[in-house]
This record gives sequence, structure tokens and C-alpha cells, in this order.
Amino acid sequence: MPFEILLVDDNEADVRLLQEAFCEVDKSLHLHVTNDGVEAVAFLEQEGDHAQAPRPDLILLDLNMPKMDGREVLTRIKGDERFRQIPTLVLTISDSDADVGKSITFRRTAISSSQSRGTISSAS
Repeated sequence: MPFEILLVDDNEADVRLLQEAFCEVDKSLHLHVTNDGVEAVAFLEQEGDHAQAPRPDLILLDLNMPKMDGREVLTRIKGDERFRQIPTLVLTISDSDADVGKSITFRRTAISSSQSRGTISSAS
């Protein structure tokens, strides 16, 4: 059974890097990509072009995106009983304590560019 991953990121280079990395690691990982928060919510809600979208086993979520940013997407995910239990990894280049803190408030791991060189902040 494939492991379904939803990547929500508007940066084409980051998307391509993750696609290549996942392909090398395990062919049974299915990476689905949405480029903004509005499309991510449509994917989760199985709306429009995403009517047949699978429920993701993991969400990789960029914070800074057009239309609907990752903060709002995260609020919607964790506020909806249907999606609350999906592990969500927040990806950001922001070093803002507020950005990392908001992510940890939802009891998820937040990785910023400075942390990727050292430790990862996490709340359990």
C-alpha cells in the first residue's frame, strides 16, 4: 500500500528537490503537490480537480505561500476533526519565533533554515 504525502509549496526548486529525494528513497511514496493553500484545502476536501485525491498520510507544509498561507492551512487542518490526526511537518525559511511558535502550538514539528543546520524544534 503506498504512503501518500501531500507537499504544499509554491517554490518549484524545493518541489523538484523533494520529488527527486522521495523517488530515490522509496518508490512506494506517492508525493502529491499543491502550490498554494487554497489548492491544498481543495485536495484535502477532495474538491474540483482533486475529487479523487487520496487522504494523505503526511503533510509537508510551507508557511509562506500565495492566496492562503501555511498558517491558515495549518489552522484549518488542525481545526477539522477529519484532518487533525494527519502528521504535519511545517517547512519555512523564516527564523521568526512567532512562525515556529505557532507551528509548535499545534504540537507539530517546525523546521526553519537555521534549524536545519542543527536541531529541530518540536513539542510533544
